[in-house]
Amino acid sequence: MTVQRVLTGITTSGTPHLGNYAGAIRPAIAASRHPGVESFYFLADYHALIKTTDPLRVQRSTLEIAATWLAAGLDTDRVWFYRQSDIPEIPELAWLLTCIAGKGLLNRAHAYKAAVDKNTADGLDPDAGVNMGLYMYPVLMAADILMFKAHSVPVGRDQIQHIEMARDIAGSFNHLYGEHFVLPEAAIDASVATLPGLDGRKMSKSYDNTIPLFAPTAELRKLVFSIVTDSRAPGEPKDADGSALFELYQAFSRPEEARAMRTAFEEGIAWGEAKQALFDKIEATVAPMRARYEELIADPAQIEKHLLEGAAKARAIATPFIAELRHAVGLRRLTTMAQPAKAAKAKATTQPQFKQYREGDGRFHFKLVAADGATLVVSEGFATPREAGALVTYLKQGGEFEVAGDGVFVSGERVAALVGGCAATGLRAVLASFAE
Repeated sequence: MTVQRVLTGITTSGTPHLGNYAGAIRPAIAASRHPGVESFYFLADYHALIKTTDPLRVQRSTLEIAATWLAAGLDTDRVWFYRQSDIPEIPELAWLLTCIAGKGLLNRAHAYKAAVDKNTADGLDPDAGVNMGLYMYPVLMAADILMFKAHSVPVGRDQIQHIEMARDIAGSFNHLYGEHFVLPEAAIDASVATLPGLDGRKMSKSYDNTIPLFAPTAELRKLVFSIVTDSRAPGEPKDADGSALFELYQAFSRPEEARAMRTAFEEGIAWGEAKQALFDKIEATVAPMRARYEELIADPAQIEKHLLEGAAKARAIATPFIAELRHAVGLRRLTTMAQPAKAAKAKATTQPQFKQYREGDGRFHFKLVAADGATLVVSEGFATPREAGALVTYLKQGGEFEVAGDGVFVSGERVAALVGGCAATGLRAVLASFAE
């Protein structure tokens, strides 16, 4: 069975709300139980420092978010659950990636561009108020992902660019130093809707319209009954589509319950009655978790134990991998120079490698390099690194291809060229070594 690694980061800068639970926490925990999946969940406290300079807020948010995931049923024996700042290999990798990440690439990051555009519109210096944490955010995020060779990263659509940047940086590193990183894919779940808040807009701390996930029962009821509705009276048909109240009810109910509520809307249910039904539904879901959450919050040492155990599991992967990367870039013990340079070079190239890179025209390529360092195959250009990576994976896994002249063809399409006198039989023999 092929194992799929999935990685999710949670920034520790706020208190979890109903939208976080329904849109991210609940589906992530369900996914972690699937066979053939290795799940990595981390508290992104380094990232939080970009958003806040209040140390107590970062610490409190770390406690609340960790307690939320544990109370919601995350099985830390099945997953990797750790605090970002407990893995020193991550900032070290971020520096290695910084040394190859192009400034032009980072200039295009949405958050940085938005800050520059706002400053320009306000007549300020373009970089006014922009710290290097904001600017380098995509590199640290790339380190989070690449350190654990994640195949899939569930993100919102606004984060897709960061995954593409992580792929770009990983491809550049692989091209320079050999194939060390897996190129990650963004996973967008279209079935997970963004929940509305009290005012009907997206539930967000930025809009101050959230319903805290573990608000006390009385506060939860008060917040639910403050959800904005229209002026239609009891008995007057109401539109479920576009109703924040109905969307919230649907997120916490079974499909047949949601259908019954939609019918009730059409039949003119009173807003007060609908809000009571929503409160009852949310309270039934949250109450058992709330009790566990409050127990955890009262015992931070219990949470700390889980996080330190998770960090030890994560570092069992990160420590040897960063050692491999340090060696790759030349951060080596001087005693390793005792062997002759030619012998060292021969040792370093005992296996054939695929190397991915980007040309000046913006298109993505790969080449296959033999054990002696000779280039055997150079690919055609592809529009995205994903397309190039998919073909590399196909060839490594023994995918069918044909050779005609100096061309390599897959399903009748020329995808690469043979170089250096490589023949079809030699190419097949080299590719076979990847499957051994």
